[in-house]
Amino acid sequence: MPDSDPSFASSFRWTKVAGTDAVVAPGDRLTWPRTVSIGLQHVVAMFGATFLVPVLTGFPPATTLLFSGIGTILFLLITRNRLPSYLGSSFAIIAPVTAATASDGMGSALGGLVMVGLLLVVIGVIVHVAGIRWIELLMPPIITGTIVAVIGLNLAPTAKTNYEKDALTATVVLVLLIAVLVLFKGLVGRLAIFACVVLGYLLALARGKVETDAIGAASWVGFPDFTTPTLHLSVLPLFIPVVLVLVVENIGHVKSIQTMTGIDYDKQIGRALAADGIATVLAGSGGGSATTTYAENIGVMAATKVYSTAAYWVAGIAAVLLGLSPKVGAVIASIPPGVLGGVTTALYGLVGILGVNIWVSSRVDFSKPINQFTAAIPLVIGIADFSWTIGDLSFGGIALGAVAALVIFHAMRIIGGWRGTVTAHDEPAVSERSAQ
Repeated sequence: MPDSDPSFASSFRWTKVAGTDAVVAPGDRLTWPRTVSIGLQHVVAMFGATFLVPVLTGFPPATTLLFSGIGTILFLLITRNRLPSYLGSSFAIIAPVTAATASDGMGSALGGLVMVGLLLVVIGVIVHVAGIRWIELLMPPIITGTIVAVIGLNLAPTAKTNYEKDALTATVVLVLLIAVLVLFKGLVGRLAIFACVVLGYLLALARGKVETDAIGAASWVGFPDFTTPTLHLSVLPLFIPVVLVLVVENIGHVKSIQTMTGIDYDKQIGRALAADGIATVLAGSGGGSATTTYAENIGVMAATKVYSTAAYWVAGIAAVLLGLSPKVGAVIASIPPGVLGGVTTALYGLVGILGVNIWVSSRVDFSKPINQFTAAIPLVIGIADFSWTIGDLSFGGIALGAVAALVIFHAMRIIGGWRGTVTAHDEPAVSERSAQ
């Protein structure tokens, strides 16, 4: 989406703000030393989740970090340096990537991510022209919450598999995670996952559960491993629900930033979606994970009151530099299953709870049959991981659950409206909160 606005170049200049307690707007910045320190906080905040996704999917961690940084820089460019956000790895892709890799190899999974990115770009262009009302009508809170919950809970068997490989380490990590979250608030609390992975890693290392040969052989500076995507239409159904989730995530995060800053970002939503799509296409083309705007970094802004995009430039550049260190990638790739099992037992459950939170925050009325069945049937389909194969196309639990949620809700709404058994009052409210 080109922009002929002559002020485009001026968008990449920041006004220096003095004072340690100042609220720093996106177009402002603190002194460069303080801006760098805030940027590094963003790196730490995103790191725990961003490196876990490639570890869980088998992608090269350094490659994902590299494309995460590049994607963030592209995002800032496409949104004209107005929207402070970091693009990290999306947890929504773990299940489809795992399934696609198992059936057709890593190349097919990357091909799926490229298709996700292209669809996201198309949706971004449509939103830029037509707004987001059509998305809210297509996917009200009952549907978006259900799809998010299905994606998280469908991953439960993966967490169980890793947990059982080293139950002692996994249990220690899980207990530590709960303890840190209870005992600490603020930035320390937000870094609980990262801190517990480090502690769990050290415990596993002391018990001889970590393979260190690859770490010693890796160089400090160099390009990460790149993988070429391959196109397999058979894996496309696995990835369609991911597009829906990324749309909801991005819109919700933009609305959150809008609330914090008091700046109207509605006209930037289309750009944000397209930027995330382009970043995902680029990552999928080289072996990285799909990206999404990160709530962890929104949390850093809420804590620091620093909304400067300059800090995100620092974070993006730092991620690129980390991605150019094979040594860093080797350390991340060596995280043992026990550590992952402990962390993901909590994380995958939390992804499911995010779906529940969408229902709660949007006040979905579960006394209404249309809402009960829209949630109930897809949840069972997703958790049990139903499958359906038609020729070369195979639909798993997440895809079937997402389709079921859409079909059940809209079919019941149309038929019930025709019969007079479902009224507008019976349907979930459609508002800005549905995206959040």
